Amino acid sequence: METTLRGVGVSHGVAIGEVRHMGTAVLEPPAKQIPAEEAEREQGRARQAVEAVAADLNARGNLAGGEAQAVLEAQALMAQDPELIADVERRIVVGSSAERAVYDAFASYRALLAGAGEYLAGRVADLDDVRNRIVARLLGVPMPGVPDSDEPYVLIARDLAPADTALLDPSLVLGFVTEEGGPTSHSAILARALGVPAVVALPGAGEITEGTVVAVDGSTGEVFVDPSAEKRAVMEAAAAERRAALSASTGPGATSDGHKVPLLANIGGPADVPAAVEAGAEGVGLFRTEFLFLDDSAEAPSQEKQIVAYRQVLEAFPEGRVVVRVLDAGADKPLAFLTPADEPNPALGVRGLRSLLEHPEVLRTQLTALAKAAEGLPVYLEVMAPMVADRVDAKAFADACRAAGLRAKFGAMVEIPSAALRARSILQEVEFLSLGTNDLAQYTFAADRQVGAVARLQDPWQPALLDLVALSAEGAKAEGKSCGVCGEAASDPLLACVLTGLGVTSLSMGAASIPYVRAALATYTLAQCERAASAARAADTAEDARSAARAVLSGE
Repeated sequence: METTLRGVGVSHGVAIGEVRHMGTAVLEPPAKQIPAEEAEREQGRARQAVEAVAADLNARGNLAGGEAQAVLEAQALMAQDPELIADVERRIVVGSSAERAVYDAFASYRALLAGAGEYLAGRVADLDDVRNRIVARLLGVPMPGVPDSDEPYVLIARDLAPADTALLDPSLVLGFVTEEGGPTSHSAILARALGVPAVVALPGAGEITEGTVVAVDGSTGEVFVDPSAEKRAVMEAAAAERRAALSASTGPGATSDGHKVPLLANIGGPADVPAAVEAGAEGVGLFRTEFLFLDDSAEAPSQEKQIVAYRQVLEAFPEGRVVVRVLDAGADKPLAFLTPADEPNPALGVRGLRSLLEHPEVLRTQLTALAKAAEGLPVYLEVMAPMVADRVDAKAFADACRAAGLRAKFGAMVEIPSAALRARSILQEVEFLSLGTNDLAQYTFAADRQVGAVARLQDPWQPALLDLVALSAEGAKAEGKSCGVCGEAASDPLLACVLTGLGVTSLSMGAASIPYVRAALATYTLAQCERAASAARAADTAEDARSAARAVLSGE
């Protein structure tokens, strides 16, 4: 009998196939005492397992490339954390086996993360995955992970660790469904990069029996269990229609009546450029430069290394627009040389621009590297600061750019509600705004972007979030300046139309989403988008806002 479940759709497309469940997590190792003379041998086993897991994560990252590589390399650094390793060795000295010492040390660190504020609590799933891999190696049992299958399937898991998601084979994994996560979780971001339909934050997904046929709609968040032949036919027809629309839509982003909306790509480094170019991106709307810094969290990359990476990206978009976000460190992206280790709530502490202003030499080196990388190129370089709270922040960043001799537009990200409320004030110091809807939602609703239990508050359709977008766009228009969106909200084709109606001047997203957004915009006039935006803002819930906008655009 067909039943319908609803989660949060995070990656477009339709997947129909049999369910396969993620392999079970490693069991808790027994708490047995070891003789003192075996301690040195056990410490060696632990160190070897840690290094092997870190090497495996780095190897997976090299294969995956792009954003996935940065995420996996960050996990490898977790495994090699000196304090964790020291804790493991101390526990072995007092009688624990290597596997039990790893398990207990990670449990202690896990408790610290869970209580250290929203951002770091979101890293618990990544930490658990690292622990499971080390313990599995020590126990000599198979690694937890994606099931083996010769036939295509829909993967179901409580959550997907980056190491698993990064190397999913799209020819076998038709789509995936998770019980945890949210629209901006690592799993969601990597699913969009892969172009695999995905639904997250679906309670009870783990109870679906292995081998059951499900139909997953990654746009609506609906999962149909045991779908009827009629339902399957309808969904397959809709998917075919969508593919036809995508192939027919080419060129720059614009509404059907010719209102231009540049469609840009979010990238983490040079490895993401080919996919952006292939998707027809008109430039880069968010170059997340922190991934370059995460390669070695012990020290900042040299100016020369930065120049090489930046120039590779700039050369790929001759006469195009490339918006670079300077280093956004802190919270869930701690760097040993930059961010405090003992902040009680890092998400609300010294992160983003605040970190850079406390370490001006790091900011100066990065801005100088960007200036040198752009020399002689016809690219339109724009540089923006993360976590700008007010005009004082904006001025400090603009002054630093000028002092570094940077010939580019200077901008500010709107991720803190105060920046949206005082957009016109901030624009007295900078030339453009870029809305980071992921963090803006997190700070507006006090809802961690990694926690499935509060996923509804991370929904970019929340009317309060749309109000803040509108305030920012109206402020930019009044000042004769631009206001783009570079958060994951821009990757939703329907929401992209609403954002356009709110006055946003450009949209930046993962490369895989660009064709979907281009096709959607080309279907409607600017006036239709504006009416849909008004209807969405008049709603009281995210679901009602989505339904209201859809009704307007479908002519209901």
